[in-house]
Amino acid sequence: MSSKLVPTNPSDVMVIRNITPNVVALSVPFLRFGKIPIGGRGTIVRLTSGALAVFSPVALTPEVKAKVQELGGNVQYLIAPDIEHHIFISDWATAYPSAKLIGPEGLPEKRLADTDEKIGKEPFAVVFTPANKREVSIGADFDADFEFEYVDAHANRELVFLYKPDRVLIQADLMFNLPAIEQYSRVPEADKPKLGLLARFFVSFQTTEGEAKGMKRFLWYAISRGNREGFNESVKRIDSWDFDTIIPCHGEVIEGGAKAVFQKVFEWHLLGRK
Repeated sequence: MSSKLVPTNPSDVMVIRNITPNVVALSVPFLRFGKIPIGGRGTIVRLTSGALAVFSPVALTPEVKAKVQELGGNVQYLIAPDIEHHIFISDWATAYPSAKLIGPEGLPEKRLADTDEKIGKEPFAVVFTPANKREVSIGADFDADFEFEYVDAHANRELVFLYKPDRVLIQADLMFNLPAIEQYSRVPEADKPKLGLLARFFVSFQTTEGEAKGMKRFLWYAISRGNREGFNESVKRIDSWDFDTIIPCHGEVIEGGAKAVFQKVFEWHLLGRK
């Protein structure tokens, strides 16, 4: 149930921070499997048209609503960037009924079958599939500001976006950047989770530090093994974009030099390692 996946006091623990004047990160604590502190993050982007796009929506707290108003209040796009990051879509859709919902194939059906009262049955205006991913149009203003890639070879059906004006890459589970320091920075020290053996092991292969060998192995031998050719194609297309910042859902934002980090993490896929 969603109640087990989200903070009970989001206003107290959320970090709302401008990455650029047009890009705002909403960072929250989150435990994977109830044990591993990977954090969660939503992102608000103000398009050059003035419209707002919200990626991986998190709790719509009074503070978040105030930030939305500060950015102009015109929420036009709500994006679930994979089949996992969608819990708060209904809350935002109710508050901003003119917004278009965007997500990957399988997510609308998943939500229709979910009995959790927090998961609504709102229709999606745009659904990415392998067949349409090169022709999809989200909206004229959105298309003008963003590059986007559907990584259908990823088990979570990842959507990755580049906000071109500020050179910011926004993604969900394509790559982590643990540990989740900012996302737990407002949690009282006594309440912060202690890293057990499982958590330490998980963090060790979800970090971009050093040579990132653990993450390279995880992506190569686990995440991409089902369709490595398709995965490599998506990674190469993302690498062709011009970005300097990466905003992941889990772990630290990479501000400055992000392209080099991306190329390090996905080196084997970019080189087509055999």
